[in-house]
Amino acid sequence: MKLLAIETSTPGSSVALVEDGSTLAAASRIDRMGHATFLVPAIDFCFDQVGWSPSALDAVVVDIGPGLYTGIRVGLATAQGLAAAFGIPVIPAVSLDAIALEARTGHRLIWTVVDVRRGEVAIARYRPVPGGVVREGSLELVGPEVLAAQLDSSPDESLVVGDIGALPDGLLLGLHRVKTGRPRYPYAVALAEAARARFERGDFPAPDEIRPLYLREPDVTINWAKLRQEGPWGSD
Repeated sequence: MKLLAIETSTPGSSVALVEDGSTLAAASRIDRMGHATFLVPAIDFCFDQVGWSPSALDAVVVDIGPGLYTGIRVGLATAQGLAAAFGIPVIPAVSLDAIALEARTGHRLIWTVVDVRRGEVAIARYRPVPGGVVREGSLELVGPEVLAAQLDSSPDESLVVGDIGALPDGLLLGLHRVKTGRPRYPYAVALAEAARARFERGDFPAPDEIRPLYLREPDVTINWAKLRQEGPWGSD
């Protein structure tokens, strides 16, 4: 199983080529505004390192959010362009899930945080289980103070990971049973790990049916068909 994983929903952009659970090549860069200039050269670099062409892929994994509007649409349009050009499926992944999967450790309840700007963060809670994590409840869009209140009222020992730097200074200080940790951003290798079971089950939608997971209305209306056609692997 040969997967290309694309992560552009946060400032921590990354791509990875993974075969049967082994990472063969990866590239990453932290840049809030540079998703489009990073992505295609990074994918080409990984293909060159491994000696593959896009036609060798079995599927593309892409982070659909929540996160930054521009980054999400750049990654998804690229994934859909590859899928259309080479007849392969797209497996959608969630940024919060990937962060939790990479952070799994010990017994603490894992709270993941992704900055979505406008003074809000996307959050989710995960329980560590053998081999991974299980999400408890739904994804939420909250203000930082609401997150702090939820952590303070939780009876569990908690680990907060993700974009903690987006929270106000000192917000989590003094909260009992709460620690902070890494990673700050989701990583393409974790996306591939999260998507592996879905691929093996054949559990993925048609590529053109996949939409971003913004959790709120975007600032702009996106012409998805035009983006796919104008992408580097589009049909035009």
